[in-house]
Amino acid sequence: MKRFILSIVLLFSVFIAYAQETDSAYVRSHYTKIERQIAMRDGAKLFTSIYIPKDQTKKYPFLITRTPYTVSPYGEDKYKMSLGTFPALMKEGFIFVYQDVRGRWMSEGTFEDVRPQTTQKGNKAIDESTDTYDTIDWLVKNIPNNNNKAGISGISYPGFYSTTSLPNSHPALKAVSPQAPVTDWFMGDDFHHRGVLFLNDAFSFMRSFGVPRPKPITPDKAPKPLEFPIKDNYRFYLEAGSVRNLKEKYFADSIKFWNDLFKHPNLDTFWKARLILPHLTNVKPAVMVVGGFFDAEDAYGTFATYKAIEKQNPNANNILVAGPWYHGGWVRSGGNSFGDIEFGQPTSTYYQENFELPFFKFYLKGEGDFNVAEANIFVTGSNEWKKFKTWPPAETESRNLYLQPSGKLAFTKVGRTDSWDEYVSDPNAPVPYQDGVQDRRTREYMIDDQRFAARRPDVKVYQTDVLTEDITLTGPVLANLVVSTTGTDADYVVKLIDVYPENAPNPVPNPKNLIMGGYQMLVRGEIMRGKYRNSFEKPEAFVPGAITKVNYPLPDVAHTFKKGHKIMIQIQNSWFPLADRNPQKFMDIYQALPADFQKATHRIYHDTFNSSFITVNVLKP
Repeated sequence: MKRFILSIVLLFSVFIAYAQETDSAYVRSHYTKIERQIAMRDGAKLFTSIYIPKDQTKKYPFLITRTPYTVSPYGEDKYKMSLGTFPALMKEGFIFVYQDVRGRWMSEGTFEDVRPQTTQKGNKAIDESTDTYDTIDWLVKNIPNNNNKAGISGISYPGFYSTTSLPNSHPALKAVSPQAPVTDWFMGDDFHHRGVLFLNDAFSFMRSFGVPRPKPITPDKAPKPLEFPIKDNYRFYLEAGSVRNLKEKYFADSIKFWNDLFKHPNLDTFWKARLILPHLTNVKPAVMVVGGFFDAEDAYGTFATYKAIEKQNPNANNILVAGPWYHGGWVRSGGNSFGDIEFGQPTSTYYQENFELPFFKFYLKGEGDFNVAEANIFVTGSNEWKKFKTWPPAETESRNLYLQPSGKLAFTKVGRTDSWDEYVSDPNAPVPYQDGVQDRRTREYMIDDQRFAARRPDVKVYQTDVLTEDITLTGPVLANLVVSTTGTDADYVVKLIDVYPENAPNPVPNPKNLIMGGYQMLVRGEIMRGKYRNSFEKPEAFVPGAITKVNYPLPDVAHTFKKGHKIMIQIQNSWFPLADRNPQKFMDIYQALPADFQKATHRIYHDTFNSSFITVNVLKP
């Protein structure tokens, strides 16, 4: 049996290698690669790889990706395995342009994470918008056989650079697709969620990405990232003792952005300057914002970017596409399933064929038709694409799901005058974000079974009776908690969960031996640092024992809770090591030492005068 499995693995490896060589052969036979150092207005030169179609019988538009992650391979005789984000895009015929952003890899200048928009005056003032403008200007003037039209797309950090192309955009820029764009590193993307450091992501990312680059360098000469001495990420971060200890032991002062985190624990001018959203005005290109509801990195940025453009540009040509995807899953998988959940159709293939390819063909080549809805949303649970005239949809009813005594959850308010749940949270035994042992943060936690957490005494569980009809929730979810704590600070995690009926069938085949009966599918979870409940700029301590409101939004959802299922809410005070631990005392947590982490007794209130509830938007039939 082992020999048979080895043979299969070897055959699969050969197939992958052949497929990659085939792609590389296609690129070589259909494109000519050139490399240029394009001068920006301040004199800095940005390294740019340009792949030009060999068929010069017609003119082509540019399709640009600006990235901090390297445009490798370097050398005009070395070709990428494929161009664009999926094969049909590569074979459509564009002038593909890849650029190392300022200060990264082979580009000159100084790199700055999520570079602020410049406030300086004069023709030498630069930011990512001016770098994009200067790049496009050079391309249309210097690359022959172009049709004077350019598009930009990118996923994650390259999504941020796509967004930054919009302010004061070049006249040739006609189509922009920010996909899962890095947008706000304090409120909801990557590094922080509502003021809480996303420890696992931040540390893992900066251990390699944050290493300083004093001069242009290729990846083969880059320093190797830190190797984790403990493979169990829960134990690694817990045994470190604190974020301060992690910095002192592994980073010292070598990682600039990690030092910036310590200097700016609250929402101040440092973070506000890095917010691109206020600058998305006078948007002229067509925009298609794309993202996944189960994106562990940048689900927040997708919806925040779309909504900002809509609000500040009522007449902009701006649409939204969101599906049941992990980070980049719309072009990195078939989209038939994610984690343990099946969607019954290739959602990613559908997206590629019906949205991304037609979008760029129409706006850059003037070919085909792109008559799609304002918001194109795949609703999980019911597993169907829906078209809406607005997002969030207008045809919804706002309703409150009230936490009830005895772990109940209902759309009716509690009638009792004194009712609460009390429990102890210990930051030295924090609630894990996922069952089992992981050596890294997985992407599947966004949709995984939550039964492991429901069994813990420091996780409070509330669920409805069995639903007698389908209920579809769309748009934002708002947590309205009434709580108290014996400490002076606390984090609050709210999770919206779909509970499957006990007779739910197991998948066939079932290689993971899943038990779907009673499965608790995470639909949405979010954390809030309690000291920021009234202001992210000026944190406030809790008064021990005082009844206090903690209200905050969760990222948008689109999910149908089917008849026979239940809606569940779980509430907890840690989500480790996804989020850093709160010592449960009011302080600068970046300076916390292991001795600062203390137990606290928490209450969640649910009575007539102190109602805790979750506001949801129910889609009307």
